[in-house]
Amino acid sequence: MKVVVIGGGPAGMLSAISAKSAGNDVIILEKNNMLGKKLLITGKGRCNITSSLNIDNFIKNIPGNGMFLYSAFQKFNNVDIINFLKKQGLVVKEERGNRIFPITDKSKDVLDCFKHKLEELKVKVYYNSNVTEIIKNKEENKVIGVIVNGRKLEADKVILATGGKSYPLTGSTGDGYSMAKKLGHTVTKIKPSLVPLEIYESNFCKKLQGLSIRNVGIIIRDEKNNKNIYEDFGEMIFTHFGVSGPIILSSSAHLVRYKNIEEILAQKNVTLNIDLKPALSQEKLEKRIIRDFEEVKNKQFKNSLDKLLPQKLIPVIIEKSNINPEKKVNEITKIERKNLVELLKKFSLKIKNFRPIEEAIITSGGINIKEIDPKTMQSKICKGLYFAGEIIDVDAYTGGFNLQIAYSTGFVAGQN
Repeated sequence: MKVVVIGGGPAGMLSAISAKSAGNDVIILEKNNMLGKKLLITGKGRCNITSSLNIDNFIKNIPGNGMFLYSAFQKFNNVDIINFLKKQGLVVKEERGNRIFPITDKSKDVLDCFKHKLEELKVKVYYNSNVTEIIKNKEENKVIGVIVNGRKLEADKVILATGGKSYPLTGSTGDGYSMAKKLGHTVTKIKPSLVPLEIYESNFCKKLQGLSIRNVGIIIRDEKNNKNIYEDFGEMIFTHFGVSGPIILSSSAHLVRYKNIEEILAQKNVTLNIDLKPALSQEKLEKRIIRDFEEVKNKQFKNSLDKLLPQKLIPVIIEKSNINPEKKVNEITKIERKNLVELLKKFSLKIKNFRPIEEAIITSGGINIKEIDPKTMQSKICKGLYFAGEIIDVDAYTGGFNLQIAYSTGFVAGQN
């Protein structure tokens, strides 16, 4: 059969490899002048290939329709992608948080494995290919080809792997959605996921811009309904507009699904509480501060926190503590000290909004999963049309899960 794959990202490349290995004639149509443009920037250019977690834990890390992927993960999982790369000569390593990276720390080496396999299988790749439409035979309700660069290209099967709307500079500009809609598919609401968050108190964030803090705890709360939306522990970073970093990006995947989130954000009802010292209880932290203050009792308060906090954070903590910075340490009252402890255990900021989808790592939303057969990735609406990767309404936390979704759905689409 003649199979056309639209999109040359990880999902498109693996579906082409899988379809060609099953004995089909396969063409990849890529609108950039290279394959895997987005893959190159994943994991800050190091490529977090997948996670070492088992499949059940994998699904727990996919807040966006994880159960839909159960069948795909059973057919092609994290062990399969690691073995595939090993056969191409790439060794991988595991880092904290079950993250799998190439031993070389270069995403280019992962991309080269896919490219070598495509060359070995003699899969045809056409670059600078702008696909505007998928054509179907209306009587048979079946795909018969595509319009690419204004010309018709015939096909028995089409795999749509054009990505979402995040990082449009890499080519994922959402064109796949409109092509699928023309064939009768519905697209759920497109929102940014794994995206930095804007904060109302941007004056504090500007002062802290560039500060990365590790081993902190966060709780994101819906103050209006007195509910914790998300809790996590790890690393985050302050930016000129608010907050980013791994635990913040993962929190956004949760936040984007929360009921009436836009409305609650607009009412200033979502709080980010940062525990700057999660390893210490309030009592232990107070004892630690008493000890530190003992050593510097004749110093001013503003010069007494060097052992406890990063330099950049000290002026902001002093400002938020409402303790006079000129005050001698031995004059600080018990109540002031207790307030300082509370502030360090619960440094609160109000979340204003998500950053734009152009800055998101992943798109939340996409082709409605009810319209796709999870065992084959074939459309239930139009025969011969298959979906792979981010275009489907599935998305996960950071940690290699989204790339594994691309490989697994790509493999299944190609195989079928």
